Parts: sequence; C-alpha cells; structure tokens
Amino acid sequence: MSALDTAELSAILNPPQLQAVTAPDGPLLVFAGAGSGKTRVLTYRIAHLVQSGRARPDQILAVTFTNKAAREMRSRIEELIGPGQAPPWMGTFHSICGRILRRDGHLIGINRSYVIYDQADRLAVVKRAMQKLNLDEKKFPPQAVSGRISHAKNEMLGPIEFAAQAEDYFSEVVSRVYPIYDESLRSADALDFDDMLLLAARLFREDRGALQKWQSRFHQILVDEYQDTNKVQYVLVQLLAEEHRNLCVVGDDDQSIYSFRGADVRNILSFERDFPEAMIVKLEQNYRSTQHILDAAHAVIKGVPERAEKQLWTDAGAGQKVMLGQVYDEQEESLAVVSEVNRLVQHEGFALNDIAVLYRTNAQSRALEEVLVRQNIPYKLVGGVRFYERREIKDALAYLRVMFNSADVIAFRRIVNVPRRKIGDKTIAVIEAAAATRGVPVGEVIREPGSIAGIGAYLRGPEDLLGLTTTTVLEEIPA
Repeated sequence: MSALDTAELSAILNPPQLQAVTAPDGPLLVFAGAGSGKTRVLTYRIAHLVQSGRARPDQILAVTFTNKAAREMRSRIEELIGPGQAPPWMGTFHSICGRILRRDGHLIGINRSYVIYDQADRLAVVKRAMQKLNLDEKKFPPQAVSGRISHAKNEMLGPIEFAAQAEDYFSEVVSRVYPIYDESLRSADALDFDDMLLLAARLFREDRGALQKWQSRFHQILVDEYQDTNKVQYVLVQLLAEEHRNLCVVGDDDQSIYSFRGADVRNILSFERDFPEAMIVKLEQNYRSTQHILDAAHAVIKGVPERAEKQLWTDAGAGQKVMLGQVYDEQEESLAVVSEVNRLVQHEGFALNDIAVLYRTNAQSRALEEVLVRQNIPYKLVGGVRFYERREIKDALAYLRVMFNSADVIAFRRIVNVPRRKIGDKTIAVIEAAAATRGVPVGEVIREPGSIAGIGAYLRGPEDLLGLTTTTVLEEIPA
C-alpha cells in the first residue's frame, strides 16, 4: 500500500486520533478512554513512522500486554504497509526481555539456554523450599508465599532487600523461603516470569555497554496499557527511552485495575513530570457504548482523587438506561440474572444464543450454573484449561526441557515417573542427592544410574528413568 498522506488519514481518523498518529518526535502521552480506538492509533502511528521514513521497522519497539494484542497489531500494520513491515520487536514485556536476555544475559551470568518456569513450576519450587525449612503449608499457603515473592521481584527487591524490609511475621517467613527459591532457579538455569523483567533491568543497570546498545537500537518506543505497568516495567521503559526520548505511551488511568499484581497508576499520572516536554492527547470519543452507559461510568469514576480529567462521549445516541439491582448474596444474584434471561427470551424475542453473562471471577460461575441447571436452561461455559496448561502438553514440554537443560530439576521430577516406572520419592531423593554431592546437574547423573548407590538394579540406563530417546519421547506421553 502506498503511504497515507494527511488528507487520507483525516478521512480515517478523528482529530485527536490524527494528532496522536502524526505527532512529531519526542515524548507523547495518549489518554485513550475505553472504546476510543487506541489500537487503531498505535497501529497507524507505527505505520506512519515507517512510511514517513522516521524509523525503520527494526528501530521500533512496540510493547503490548498480551501476545494476542501483539498479533492483532502486527496483522493490521502489515495490511497498511505490506508484509514484513511490522516491527520485529513487537510483543509483551516478557517476550521482549526474554529475547534480550537470550542475547546478552550472559553478561550478568545468565545461561543463554535458560528455561522458563510457569506458575505451576514456581509453585513446586516454593513447596520444596518450604519443605527444607519445615514450614507448615496450612499456616503458610505456598500460593501466598509465591505471590509475595512475585510482588517483591516486581518491586525490584532481591532476597536481601526483601528481608531488610520485612515488617510482619509472614514477610519474615517469606524472606527465608525467597533465597532458597532463588538459588533453586539459578542452579536449574531457570527463570520465572518475574525474573525475565527483573534481570533485564539488572542487565541495563549493571552493564552500561549493553544498555547503550539497546538504546541505540530502538529509536521509537511505544507502550500500550501504560496504566498497568509496575515498577520494574517502568524502570525498563525509562532506561530504554533515555537516549532518543521518542516514547509514546497509551493508556487510561480510569482503567487501572491491576494494582494487586503490582501495577502502579502513578506511572501514567507522572508522565508529564518525567517528560516535561511531552505532548498530551486525549481520546474521548467512544465507539463502543451509548451515552447512558458512558455517563454512568463517569459518575462512578469522577470522584477518584488525582485522576486525569476526561469524559467520554459518543454520537451513538443515548441508548437504554442502565439498570442497577441489589441482591443479598450470590444465590440471589444468580436467580436475578437467570430471571432476566427468561424475560429476554419469553417477552423480548431474544434467543439464548443472543445472551452472554459476564462475571468477574471464575468462582462466581458455580452459583450461576446451579440455577441454570435447575431451570433446565442450556448454556456454554467459555474458558477452561488452556492448551499449554493441559497435563499431557506440560508432560511433553517437561521431556523436552530435560533434554534441553539437564539441570532442570522441576521438569525431571514431573516426568521421571510418567509413564509409571515404579520410581518412588526415595529413588528420586537419592538421585538428586547424588547430583548435589557430585556438583553436576541431575540430567548428568541419570546417564549412569547404575553408579548411584541405592538405585535399583532394574534401572540400567537413562531410558529406564526417562525413556529419553529421540524416537520415543512423544510415545511416552499418555493421551
């Protein structure tokens, strides 16, 4: 597609959108209200940067909060300016930092072949650390301990710094688990998701050459959902934008809902302090809702202190008024929802396929399902176990992880007995103890299990422990 000129852009974008897309170099803050077209603005701005010659695709860093958003944006950009023209450095904070660490992590001692532990893996490591400390899981739930460690890393607190700030008994307990947990990851050449950000920030802070390399590479940086960034993400953005200062952030403080994950709305509210020369653009025209909905939402949010002033409007008309109902508990709430479903079907002419029920947390679905089943109303529950969280997929990946990284103890423990090989906890403990004594990864020890005292004679080689041959790995995984 040929380059879009200002006249063509004016026919596609509303005035504030056009202002944001064509803004000159320098810091740019775009307050994008719900349904105001922020993805369109980001997409067209990237396309405009490339088409106008202000940056090559490989000089643009575009950070999104989900891989799905990155794929959608990439597809839209290639529709505008042609295949292969989307920035190769487009993705989530984690994917971007992961790529950086693969290339330069060795400068701070990170093995390039590190593996990434997911939530289940990190929980397993936390449990093992707690067992070493003889901590009661009923008193100190591993999930809560894992969450506190995650929060510490998002605040850029290592084990020593966290211990120095521990103010209550639970934090003191976590401060004892944290260093064991961290050492377990390091010895396994593994990173959790929080490490990917924390260690990338550490790389930039400790190695000036690495920082300058990546600063020079990215001439234009764009960050989506800036209101949901946490401390370490904020630091990463500030460091990378330090040289060129061509930073465009898009977000809405009214939509900041992830403080429980460490998100700090002050990051977007203090943007003008960080960049006094910044241009500010507000996208206030909503394309998704009617005015009654927008007015109701504004009435709820307008009383929040230190809020950036803005009010959404639409040309879609007033629409129906918002209905607000009060109920006693989740059972009464479910009855009210299903009663409204029946009314819509029986008196308004809607089909069940026309109706969706949204709830905030998965725990709320049970009460709704009970009422739907009692009233014989068919429904489809959207969601469930994700592909990479399925047992057989995690087992297959664990086999590959052990083959790739012989130090990956968590992956080893997952599949050492999959399928069943009559290998108990005692045998596993003997193998891990032998690896620790010899100072080698567990994957090295199991190459010659016969040399380990206490291992059954029926375990002659690694194929008896893991079935690790290139032709049988996938056959080992039960369907």
